[in-house]
Amino acid sequence: QVRLVESGGGLVQPGGSLRLSCAASGDIRVWNPMSWYRQAPGEQRELVAAIVGGGLTNYADFVEGRFTISRNSAKNTLYLQMNSLKPEDTAIYYCNIGSGGYTYWGQGTQVTVSS
Repeated sequence: QVRLVESGGGLVQPGGSLRLSCAASGDIRVWNPMSWYRQAPGEQRELVAAIVGGGLTNYADFVEGRFTISRNSAKNTLYLQMNSLKPEDTAIYYCNIGSGGYTYWGQGTQVTVSS
């Protein structure tokens, strides 16, 4: 069993920054792939960024170099540094992890970008 708890969301003005965190507990291994997804109202959940055990990262095209995914394996914590935020980045952000053939999701954290 794995439990994921996201934090760090909030209201930010366009051009601002936020750092999301995802604390993982349970059967975690350093090689488990972890990802950030987001879901805007009325839209499908979409991949934002992913990181695998070797540190290889992958980003959605809309990130355009504004976000950075990272992982502290010692703390079992996943991060998403988001800079130059746009109103279209408004969504609930979820982290997930693949472990033991299953995919686990957190409860999400709301990010609202608005002036």
